[in-house]
Amino acid sequence: MTVYIDPPTWPGHGYLWSHLVSDVSFDELHAFAAGIGCPPRAFERDHYDVPAHRYDDAVRAGAVEIGSKELVRRLTGAGLRRPKGRPA
Repeated sequence: MTVYIDPPTWPGHGYLWSHLVSDVSFDELHAFAAGIGCPPRAFERDHYDVPAHRYDDAVRAGAVEIGSKELVRRLTGAGLRRPKGRPA
């Protein structure tokens, strides 16, 4: 099981956010996210939005820290990328 997280650099709603993804399956991603307390509403197309104050929780639980560009490359390479404007 490998789940990845990028640095919390994405601004929104007064917070900085990270993206949590899997390069295996959405089932793996949903299970990991539930295990660290991410609510289902934090899932957006192909990733979970994780606020900066929860970043360390994800890493302690086993998420691998990688840069944002590498995160997108791995997600795309796994065939799990769902960009805005495309059907799921």
